[in-house]
Amino acid sequence: MPALTPRRRLLVLATVCLAAFAINLDTTIVNVALPELSRELDATTRELQWVVDGYNLAFAALVLTAGSLGDRFGRRPALLWGLGGFAATSVLGSVAGSPGWLVAVRFAMGACAATIFPTTLSIITNTFPDRRSRAKAVGVWGAVTGLGVAVGPVAGGLLLAHFGWPSVFLALVPVALLAFAATWAWVPESNDPSAARLDPPGLAASSAAIGILVYTIIEAPDRGWGAPVTVAGFVLAVVLGAVFVRIERGRAHPMIDMTLFRTPAFSAASGSVTLAFFALFGFIFLVTQYFQFIRGYGALSTGVRVLPVALTIAAGSLGGVALVARLGTRAVVTGGLVLLGASFAWIATSPTFVPYERIVGQMVLLGLGLGLTTAPATESILSVLPPAKAGVGSAVNDATREAGGTLGVAVLGSVFTSVFAGRLADTSFAALPSRTAAAAEESVASALGTAARLERADLLTAVQSSFMDAFHLACLVAAGVALLGAVGARLALPGRMADPTGGPAAARPLPSPSGATRAGRVAAAVCEDGRHRAEPALAAATAVAPGAATPDDPPGASPPPRRHVRR
Repeated sequence: MPALTPRRRLLVLATVCLAAFAINLDTTIVNVALPELSRELDATTRELQWVVDGYNLAFAALVLTAGSLGDRFGRRPALLWGLGGFAATSVLGSVAGSPGWLVAVRFAMGACAATIFPTTLSIITNTFPDRRSRAKAVGVWGAVTGLGVAVGPVAGGLLLAHFGWPSVFLALVPVALLAFAATWAWVPESNDPSAARLDPPGLAASSAAIGILVYTIIEAPDRGWGAPVTVAGFVLAVVLGAVFVRIERGRAHPMIDMTLFRTPAFSAASGSVTLAFFALFGFIFLVTQYFQFIRGYGALSTGVRVLPVALTIAAGSLGGVALVARLGTRAVVTGGLVLLGASFAWIATSPTFVPYERIVGQMVLLGLGLGLTTAPATESILSVLPPAKAGVGSAVNDATREAGGTLGVAVLGSVFTSVFAGRLADTSFAALPSRTAAAAEESVASALGTAARLERADLLTAVQSSFMDAFHLACLVAAGVALLGAVGARLALPGRMADPTGGPAAARPLPSPSGATRAGRVAAAVCEDGRHRAEPALAAATAVAPGAATPDDPPGASPPPRRHVRR
């Protein structure tokens, strides 16, 4: 990538943040239109689920492949193709005449999003090679993505209040086209100059493994977590993952270096991102139902009331990367996961009609925890990889986000559904006709409809108490997951990484061969901007004589002073 002026760097950052904003806006803006889609397109609950999950499945299955292709053929054309396709498929979604058509379009939109999202982070990595400036850029990127998630319900509610459901798709078109124009004008080309031939077996194995895993998670609540087909899906995903690892280990130039997963700055950070989005998506799934079913708010009112989460995610993302310079990745990410766990534990103690001011406090705690976790962990993932492989690193980060979010909805949704049905079966609903009682146990909306139709206060109280029991238990599960993640982050994540300004550091080197020399291990630890580069450093260590200047030194530089060690 050519040298950029500070102004051009800011324009590039604004462009990729706008592209990321469009993707995250889509994840929530469509959700508020589901009731109207059900009425206008005569869509079943199953079809509505795939309007959402089709997008998620295509994104998760293709994101690693898309990141690798962007590294190989260029990130600028990948971003342009993704944004153009996203705008075109959004238009197609607005004119869908049947649920099947809309589901197919959502798969296509997910594929375009898989091309866009990893490219945004890889462009940031190549635009800001200095770790300190890159960390700030990642913080801004994380803040914008959080805003996109929260603005979706508000924008969707406003559009549905004045226009029909097609407007939620058409609203995405100008955002994508504006990002397309900005990319064309300001984003320079960058790719992997040493990229080898494509790896079709690796691409196929990674896409199949992630796709089958996410599909199995999506279907597990309906099929049963212990059902044979569910177990077979998980086993097949593990087998395909092992095949992918075997393929990559056998290649001279792998799509992703498997030894990276032995580096805590990469693997533990990826796990932290997964758990954070497990909590976030599970929370959104639960709290929107609480606001609409229990408190009786509409789509727009619900979206507005969730805004504190988005604003504090933005604040936490910006503050998190700043705190890393002082406290280190381990302390900040661990603290973020503790805040997440504490927020869910607090929610689990709330009464049915808790004052909204208290809910705001809970959401502030949750949003800060998420921002403090995800932005520093994302920067840690990117810091391990050289800029040429930023697309794959970004794709790993995105895949962990998607898998965590999908798993959060599936697991917490399954806990909620089972507890709600069990509690409701022990109430006055048990005296109703079996078909009516069964429908009420399967749907909160159906249970509330039955209570309203029969005008029985005892049935309404039963629905509310059953809902809150299920809500509280699901929140306790989320709290436990977040706190376990905090323990893992405390044990596995590295502490303070190298400071490019020359401050104190405690960087951890990448795994090196057992026969590597001391000079090789030291050189492999951290380069000037804090990025790990094991292989080039080891090669340099074997090629340079002790006491001689290294190839990275400027012409005419004096060799480094030799250190005399007393034996």
